[in-house]
Amino acid sequence: MTKPFSPVEMVARVKAHLDRYERFAGRAGRQRDIITIRGLTIDKGARRVHLDGREIHLTAKEFDLLAFLAGHPDQVLSKSFIFEQVWGLDAEGDLATVTVHIGKLRDKLEADPANPQYIETVWGAGYRFRA
Repeated sequence: MTKPFSPVEMVARVKAHLDRYERFAGRAGRQRDIITIRGLTIDKGARRVHLDGREIHLTAKEFDLLAFLAGHPDQVLSKSFIFEQVWGLDAEGDLATVTVHIGKLRDKLEADPANPQYIETVWGAGYRFRA
């Protein structure tokens, strides 16, 4: 890269190199993208979720939220932290968005959404994904 260069161009080139690395990393790289917890399998690379062998269809944000929570098992995460990490700093909306999406996930994942086995509410603090 010749000087002077644009920071935007540098970021684009780094991202391109990282994308190429991920593609060529092969199967070993994909295996790291699979989370399995008590019958729930989250394949981040394929963006697919299976519960007890059957596929669960999630929206893009539901998947992002589930993958984020499962990536932080047994940690209490505040609604504001979850919103910031999943929706991004520039996102428009409020913390009720997190509550609504958690409810939708529970409806799709839990045998009894009133007594969740995966996503637990920690009153006054946030949510915890139980491993």
